[in-house]
Amino acid sequence: MKRSAFITVDQLRVGGTILVALLVLALAVYKLGKAANLFSKRYELIVYLPSANGLRQGGSVTLAGQLVGTVKTIEFLPVDFDTTRNLRVVVRIDRSLREQIRKNSEARLRTMGLLGDKVLDISPGTPRFPILNNGDTIHVATSLDYEAVLSKAAGAVDDVVALSHDLSAITGGLARGQGTIGQLLTNRAMYDQLTGAMARANALFAGLQNPNGTFGRMLNDPTLYNRLTGAVTSLDSTLMAINSSQGSMGKLLRDTTLYSNLVGISSGADSLMKMLSNQEGFVGKLLTDQTLYDQLVKLTSDLGAVLADVRKDPRRYTKGMICAFKC
Repeated sequence: MKRSAFITVDQLRVGGTILVALLVLALAVYKLGKAANLFSKRYELIVYLPSANGLRQGGSVTLAGQLVGTVKTIEFLPVDFDTTRNLRVVVRIDRSLREQIRKNSEARLRTMGLLGDKVLDISPGTPRFPILNNGDTIHVATSLDYEAVLSKAAGAVDDVVALSHDLSAITGGLARGQGTIGQLLTNRAMYDQLTGAMARANALFAGLQNPNGTFGRMLNDPTLYNRLTGAVTSLDSTLMAINSSQGSMGKLLRDTTLYSNLVGISSGADSLMKMLSNQEGFVGKLLTDQTLYDQLVKLTSDLGAVLADVRKDPRRYTKGMICAFKC
């Protein structure tokens, strides 16, 4: 059968549909490529990481939170003593943003959301530092380890659970009447004792408020208050009189004449005591010389003997005196 040379309407519809589909696909690829910067010129930078949990090849690279590139490769470095450089990560960055990434830029692992994918985020640099070129290394900043945070949070949850168990045990003991507080909550006898104590306290207060009692008079009778006021007034007057410079007490407190006189008397007494303690003077010899003491004792004894003899025979001593007067 010979094929027709004319194109039918159905064929035109199928061809148009296919053409539109191709155009939509091409537009979608273009938009996706533009959104992912697939068609832009790029240059490579190197980041050394101790670990890259959640980061994968082809992952996103952001600059100040905006998508600017992808992770090209993640390679292990040879084992050495530097545990901060276990992985060599090569990233591809949009070349039009070279001015933003400089020597003082820092790269850190971030999480998109709380539990999302890991991205490598780069902080913009400042103009005083040079621009990083293709193959240069970006300094790595310390990033927050969410796994460590989650592990600590899990520990905190365990502590809260243990605390809730302890509180449950305490409240259970209180409900069973264990301990003083438990007895206060469950023991009727202690409640009755407290009620009785409160009743006695009320009776005591009622007795204190009795106007015929001592405390009642102290609370209600102004006589004691007036007397105390008068005593305080008298005490105030006495203190004012003492503080007055005209009275004896005031002069004793303020006048330095008595103090000067006492100082002079003290100085004179001190000089007198020094003179008395001098062994060269008469009083000093009286106080210290044993020979003078013995002579005085002997003189006193002889004088006593003479006086005793005079009393015994006074004529013997007065005979010459009478003859002298007569002659």
